[in-house]
Amino acid sequence: MLFLVTILFFVLGTIVASFVGVFVARLNTGQSFLIGRSRCDACGAPLSAFSLFPIISYVALGARARCCGARLSFFAPLMEFILGGLFALAYLKIGFITALPLMLFSLSTLLALVLYDLAHQILPPALLGAFVLASACTGFFLADDTSAFGVSLMVAGTFALFLALINLLSRGRAMGLADAPFVFGLALLTGPAAFAGFISSFWIGAVIGIVMLARRPRGSRMGVEVPFAPFLAAGFLLMYFTQWNPLIIAALR
Repeated sequence: MLFLVTILFFVLGTIVASFVGVFVARLNTGQSFLIGRSRCDACGAPLSAFSLFPIISYVALGARARCCGARLSFFAPLMEFILGGLFALAYLKIGFITALPLMLFSLSTLLALVLYDLAHQILPPALLGAFVLASACTGFFLADDTSAFGVSLMVAGTFALFLALINLLSRGRAMGLADAPFVFGLALLTGPAAFAGFISSFWIGAVIGIVMLARRPRGSRMGVEVPFAPFLAAGFLLMYFTQWNPLIIAALR
């Protein structure tokens, strides 16, 4: 029974991720994300129902658009797989409790923020506010008591202040100001795992940054803008679901 329910949550996550992808693509474009058929990115033709099954359509069509044969990006099914996995992990971690729908909504909003940041290097204020509010509610219901939630609030506020100072001192060159409330929401969502998540997000960002620098054309001096929200999300969620302490490496030394 547990396996079946876990699979159902995974499928639900892939469906929600597909909707989130459409929502992000149409956000701030004047298009409605509730009406209007999805269209092929290559030729603009309306997509058939067979092309809209998360992950399955991509595999069944051999990563090719059914309408024109154009190669499909692996990014969309990857995001569907990731959110499906997060939904399944959330169910396995906290079970059927009051906080579960809030957790799933927080994860969905988080995906939308990450996708928008990757596309536009900005976090929409309304979407960011919804994520912070949902994360605060989730953290409140998951906390052992009000004092534990109070500690989470202080930790989250400290992280947010730290990133806000980085933005202020660098005049916005090192980090966007929106990353401060974003990390505030992540810290509330992950609770006791917030500190480990904060540390690991910088490690992940550093590794990806080094790889990107190494892949630049030789002799290029142009800077590369990299959105930090995906690294923050990856670090916090990785620590939350694994409960691994990155500081153990320093202790082993």
